[in-house]
Amino acid sequence: MFNPATFVGFHTWLSLIAIVAGFPVAAGLLRGHTRPRWTGIFLSTAFATSATGFGFPVSGVLPSHIVGAISLVLVALAAFALYGRLLQGAWRRIYAVSALLAFYLLMFVLVAQMFLKIPALHALAPTGSEPAFLVAQLAVLAAFVILIWQAARRFVQMPRPAV
Repeated sequence: MFNPATFVGFHTWLSLIAIVAGFPVAAGLLRGHTRPRWTGIFLSTAFATSATGFGFPVSGVLPSHIVGAISLVLVALAAFALYGRLLQGAWRRIYAVSALLAFYLLMFVLVAQMFLKIPALHALAPTGSEPAFLVAQLAVLAAFVILIWQAARRFVQMPRPAV
Protein backbone atom coordinates (compact mmCIF):
# COMPACT_ATOMS: atom_id res chain seq x y z
CA MET A 1 0.00 0.00 0.00
CA PHE A 2 2.62 2.56 1.07
CA ASN A 3 5.88 1.57 -0.58
CA PRO A 4 8.67 2.40 1.93
CA ALA A 5 11.12 2.60 -0.98
CA THR A 6 9.48 5.83 -2.15
CA PHE A 7 9.83 9.12 -0.31
CA VAL A 8 6.08 9.36 0.27
CA GLY A 9 5.99 5.77 1.51
CA PHE A 10 8.97 6.30 3.83
CA HIS A 11 7.37 9.46 5.27
CA THR A 12 4.06 7.65 5.71
CA TRP A 13 5.63 4.67 7.48
CA LEU A 14 7.56 6.98 9.79
CA SER A 15 4.35 8.75 10.75
CA LEU A 16 2.47 5.49 11.32
CA ILE A 17 5.27 4.14 13.52
CA ALA A 18 5.30 7.39 15.50
CA ILE A 19 1.53 7.19 15.98
CA VAL A 20 1.66 3.57 17.14
CA ALA A 21 4.52 4.40 19.53
CA GLY A 22 2.61 7.41 20.84
CA PHE A 23 -0.04 5.25 22.47
CA PRO A 24 2.23 3.43 24.95
CA VAL A 25 4.10 6.69 25.60
CA ALA A 26 0.80 8.37 26.50
CA ALA A 27 -0.28 5.40 28.62
CA GLY A 28 3.00 5.56 30.53
CA LEU A 29 2.58 9.26 31.19
CA LEU A 30 -0.91 8.63 32.55
CA ARG A 31 0.66 6.11 34.94
CA GLY A 32 3.36 8.55 35.97
CA HIS A 33 6.36 7.05 34.20
CA THR A 34 8.17 6.90 30.90
CA ARG A 35 8.42 3.89 28.62
CA PRO A 36 12.06 4.24 27.47
CA ARG A 37 11.97 2.07 24.34
CA TRP A 38 8.61 3.37 23.15
CA THR A 39 9.65 6.92 23.99
CA GLY A 40 12.83 6.62 21.93
CA ILE A 41 10.87 5.20 18.99
CA PHE A 42 8.19 7.88 19.33
CA LEU A 43 10.54 10.85 19.59
CA SER A 44 12.84 9.72 16.79
CA THR A 45 10.08 8.82 14.32
CA ALA A 46 7.97 11.88 15.18
CA PHE A 47 11.01 14.08 14.54
CA ALA A 48 11.83 12.23 11.31
CA THR A 49 8.21 12.46 10.15
CA SER A 50 8.17 16.22 10.57
CA ALA A 51 11.61 16.66 9.06
CA THR A 52 10.83 14.56 5.98
CA GLY A 53 7.62 16.52 5.49
CA PHE A 54 9.77 19.42 4.31
CA GLY A 55 11.21 17.27 1.50
CA PHE A 56 8.11 17.31 -0.69
CA PRO A 57 8.27 19.56 -3.75
CA VAL A 58 5.99 22.56 -3.23
CA SER A 59 6.04 26.24 -3.95
CA GLY A 60 5.58 28.41 -0.92
CA VAL A 61 4.78 27.74 2.71
CA LEU A 62 1.78 25.49 3.29
CA PRO A 63 -0.17 24.75 6.49
CA SER A 64 1.63 21.39 6.59
CA HIS A 65 4.95 23.25 6.89
CA ILE A 66 3.66 25.22 9.85
CA VAL A 67 2.39 22.07 11.57
CA GLY A 68 5.70 20.35 10.80
CA ALA A 69 7.75 23.22 12.22
CA ILE A 70 5.67 23.32 15.40
CA SER A 71 6.02 19.55 15.73
CA LEU A 72 9.80 19.71 15.33
CA VAL A 73 10.00 22.28 18.12
CA LEU A 74 7.74 20.20 20.38
CA VAL A 75 9.68 16.97 19.80
CA ALA A 76 13.00 18.74 20.35
CA LEU A 77 11.65 20.28 23.56
CA ALA A 78 10.38 16.90 24.80
CA ALA A 79 13.72 15.26 24.00
CA PHE A 80 15.62 18.05 25.77
CA ALA A 81 13.37 17.80 28.83
CA LEU A 82 13.82 14.03 28.97
CA TYR A 83 17.45 13.52 27.95
CA GLY A 84 19.00 16.93 28.61
CA ARG A 85 17.23 17.92 31.83
CA LEU A 86 16.37 14.40 33.06
CA LEU A 87 12.81 15.47 33.89
CA GLN A 88 13.97 17.52 36.86
CA GLY A 89 11.59 20.10 38.28
CA ALA A 90 9.37 21.83 35.72
CA TRP A 91 10.98 19.80 32.94
CA ARG A 92 8.83 16.83 33.96
CA ARG A 93 5.63 18.66 33.04
CA ILE A 94 7.25 20.26 29.99
CA TYR A 95 8.13 16.80 28.72
CA ALA A 96 4.62 15.40 29.24
CA VAL A 97 2.90 18.35 27.58
CA SER A 98 5.28 18.75 24.65
CA ALA A 99 5.40 15.01 23.86
CA LEU A 100 1.62 14.75 23.89
CA LEU A 101 1.17 17.91 21.84
CA ALA A 102 3.50 16.39 19.24
CA PHE A 103 1.39 13.20 19.38
CA TYR A 104 -1.76 15.31 18.90
CA LEU A 105 -0.31 16.94 15.77
CA LEU A 106 0.41 13.50 14.32
CA MET A 107 -3.18 12.48 15.00
CA PHE A 108 -4.49 15.76 13.54
CA VAL A 109 -2.63 15.05 10.31
CA LEU A 110 -3.76 11.40 10.35
CA VAL A 111 -7.41 12.47 10.47
CA ALA A 112 -6.84 14.99 7.67
CA GLN A 113 -5.13 12.34 5.53
CA MET A 114 -7.91 9.85 6.22
CA PHE A 115 -10.47 12.34 4.92
CA LEU A 116 -8.32 12.87 1.83
CA LYS A 117 -7.48 9.24 1.07
CA ILE A 118 -10.41 7.09 2.26
CA PRO A 119 -13.21 7.41 -0.31
CA ALA A 120 -16.09 7.10 2.17
CA LEU A 121 -14.63 9.84 4.39
CA HIS A 122 -13.67 11.99 1.41
CA ALA A 123 -17.29 11.82 0.22
CA LEU A 124 -18.39 13.21 3.60
CA ALA A 125 -15.93 16.12 3.47
CA PRO A 126 -14.47 16.69 0.01
CA THR A 127 -13.05 20.13 0.84
CA GLY A 128 -12.13 19.49 4.48
CA SER A 129 -14.41 22.24 5.72
CA GLU A 130 -17.60 20.20 6.08
CA PRO A 131 -19.13 19.34 9.47
CA ALA A 132 -17.97 15.70 9.41
CA PHE A 133 -14.32 16.75 9.16
CA LEU A 134 -14.71 19.45 11.79
CA VAL A 135 -16.48 17.08 14.20
CA ALA A 136 -13.74 14.46 13.76
CA GLN A 137 -10.99 17.01 14.38
CA LEU A 138 -12.82 18.48 17.38
CA ALA A 139 -13.24 14.99 18.85
CA VAL A 140 -9.50 14.34 18.52
CA LEU A 141 -8.74 17.76 20.02
CA ALA A 142 -11.10 17.19 22.96
CA ALA A 143 -9.60 13.78 23.65
CA PHE A 144 -6.09 15.24 23.64
CA VAL A 145 -7.01 18.20 25.85
CA ILE A 146 -8.22 15.71 28.47
CA LEU A 147 -5.24 13.39 27.90
CA ILE A 148 -2.68 16.19 28.19
CA TRP A 149 -4.32 17.64 31.29
CA GLN A 150 -4.45 14.23 32.99
CA ALA A 151 -0.93 13.25 31.97
CA ALA A 152 0.55 16.57 33.07
CA ARG A 153 -1.06 16.17 36.49
CA ARG A 154 -0.33 12.49 37.00
CA PHE A 155 3.17 12.48 35.57
CA VAL A 156 4.20 15.34 37.87
CA GLN A 157 2.46 13.94 40.97
CA MET A 158 3.91 10.45 40.80
CA PRO A 159 6.88 9.76 43.06
CA ARG A 160 10.19 9.93 41.27
CA PRO A 161 12.64 7.05 41.59
CA ALA A 162 15.71 7.70 43.69
CA VAL A 163 18.69 8.78 41.59
